[in-house]
Amino acid sequence: QVQLVESGGGLVQPGGSLRLSCAASGFTFNVYNMEWYRQAPGKERELVASISRSGGSINYADSVKGRFTISRDNAKNTVALQMNGLKPEDTAVYYCYVLVLGRGYWGQGTQVTVSS
Repeated sequence: QVQLVESGGGLVQPGGSLRLSCAASGFTFNVYNMEWYRQAPGKERELVASISRSGGSINYADSVKGRFTISRDNAKNTVALQMNGLKPEDTAVYYCYVLVLGRGYWGQGTQVTVSS
């Protein structure tokens, strides 16, 4: 079965960095686009970044452009989100997501808190 497991969240001061990782299993990883979403308290879940199956096409939400970098390792079945210049408004639970054969799958999420 499809499984996504995120890691790397934590508490960081404004301006700091974190690297999130998502380990995928149960599907042919290099065939599917991968996405990172986030959900802040009281807000809707929003798309943060997406990467195509080859890594050749990448898109970011305007709010994270220039600060976040998405990447993937098809040999290790992982997708990462490098987050630099973190701001308090980046505080949220971050989720890995994949759409496989018309069905969406979410990881359990990892909490990122940006606070001094």
